[in-house]
Amino acid sequence: MTASTPERYFEDYVSGLRVEVGSVSLSEAEMIEFASKYDPQDFHIDPQKAANGTFSGLIASGWHTASAVMRLLVDRYLSDASSLGSPGLDELRWLAPVRPADTLTVHATIIEARRSNSKPDRGLVRTKAEVFNQDGVLVMTMKAMNLIACREVNRP
Repeated sequence: MTASTPERYFEDYVSGLRVEVGSVSLSEAEMIEFASKYDPQDFHIDPQKAANGTFSGLIASGWHTASAVMRLLVDRYLSDASSLGSPGLDELRWLAPVRPADTLTVHATIIEARRSNSKPDRGLVRTKAEVFNQDGVLVMTMKAMNLIACREVNRP
């Protein structure tokens, strides 16, 4: 599987497969704009206060980081041809601060891919996403579940 393959179905998501999904950079202005609307804590929206705070500078909201990662996953990992949504996340961890101008690279590893017993036209794909900054520091992880349409339907 390559990250840029537009048509991908359940059969293409093989357990153990690891894919470099892509990279994204977050600017200070984007970080402040997002946090001002959704997570208005001083260390996300006020560079002066943040400089004297716990993180010694402005950091991105974890929700902004997760949203940027989700965009990459939608654009480069999931497929319009087969993505049927998600029943949720098992785990989301913010492990290190994301700072203005950081470049984040997303790696996706398929933990499990199993066909649905009750709905033979789809399968459940569990993916662990790991997000690294430009220095190789792991800044975020999440384990997501996605419902993916099958290319070939096995009828009971």
